[in-house]
Amino acid sequence: MFILLLLTSLSLYAHAEIQITPMVTEKAEIYAHRGANDRFNESTVTAYEIAARDGVDALELDLRMTEDGELVVMHDDTIDRTTNGSGKVSAYTFAELREFETVEVFQQEEKRETIPTLEEVLQVFEKKEHYYIETRLVHGKAKMETKLIELLKEYDLLDRQHVSFQSFSESSLEQLQLLAPSIPLTLLFKKGAFNLEKAKEVPYSAIGVESTDVSLQVVNELHKQGKEVHVYFTDLATQKQEQKRVKSFNVDGYFTDFINYTQQLLNDKTIK
Repeated sequence: MFILLLLTSLSLYAHAEIQITPMVTEKAEIYAHRGANDRFNESTVTAYEIAARDGVDALELDLRMTEDGELVVMHDDTIDRTTNGSGKVSAYTFAELREFETVEVFQQEEKRETIPTLEEVLQVFEKKEHYYIETRLVHGKAKMETKLIELLKEYDLLDRQHVSFQSFSESSLEQLQLLAPSIPLTLLFKKGAFNLEKAKEVPYSAIGVESTDVSLQVVNELHKQGKEVHVYFTDLATQKQEQKRVKSFNVDGYFTDFINYTQQLLNDKTIK
């Protein structure tokens, strides 16, 4: 009898351990990380056009500010990795930055395209897409937020249907919250620096976590607080396997570099 009770208790404990909370969103969402960057130069109009045709839930855009205050779509603080130039974005005027092109090779064919401004992207897609915009500090200060909000107002896009904001910078999110209190905000945590207690306490509706910091406990705890869990990936070689792993935890959003794979993964009900 004692052994039977012990086995029953262990079984109930194990069952409790594997319970998974439901998503906060109605369905898992797909965010085109820097556009369809597996098929065209990242963070370009063409990459976003491909992603839009794929039917993603949002276009993910990283912002940088030029020396003369123009908002451009660029992930890195320098143009070294993705263009035929070098140096910090913030050290160039926009006119100077236009002298360079993004350059990448796909299937042995070189592709070139200019670095777009945020306004150019908005002009192309208008209200047809949702923009998941990442802000950053400029020289350590929250300087791009006012310009960003003004631009979105100009294009009548400052609403929850069309825009979400994300940032690693709490001061940037605080500024955005003051300027546009109705827009959803996501606090991003750097890889290896995730803090669950802080993530639970901050007043933001979503938390962005690097995949290797994601566990069932993390997702469950954040879901219990009513927070969405958006996962990003830093290793292309392991990203597909990591997407499959975090799918089993019911994460709410994927910043994906492989749109078609993620769509197939989320539509395949046999993959748990």
